[in-house]
Amino acid sequence: MKSMTCKQLGGACNKVFQAETFEEIAMLSKQHGTEMFKLQDAAHLEAMGKMQELMKSPDSMKQWFMDKKAEFDNLPET
Repeated sequence: MKSMTCKQLGGACNKVFQAETFEEIAMLSKQHGTEMFKLQDAAHLEAMGKMQELMKSPDSMKQWFMDKKAEFDNLPET
């Protein structure tokens, strides 16, 4: 099991996600983002806007994903 925060994943808070794989932790982060969107949390909406800009470039998004996956892979087991 490994842990990453919302901020580490491009978000706006220190909520901790724990998962066995990067794909699982990305899904938890996405669910959290959906909750924050429904609440119209300003800090998270700003972070989502930055991610939307990143997603306009498939190469940039792919690089971001690979970098975050590498960061996850290098984390110690908790």
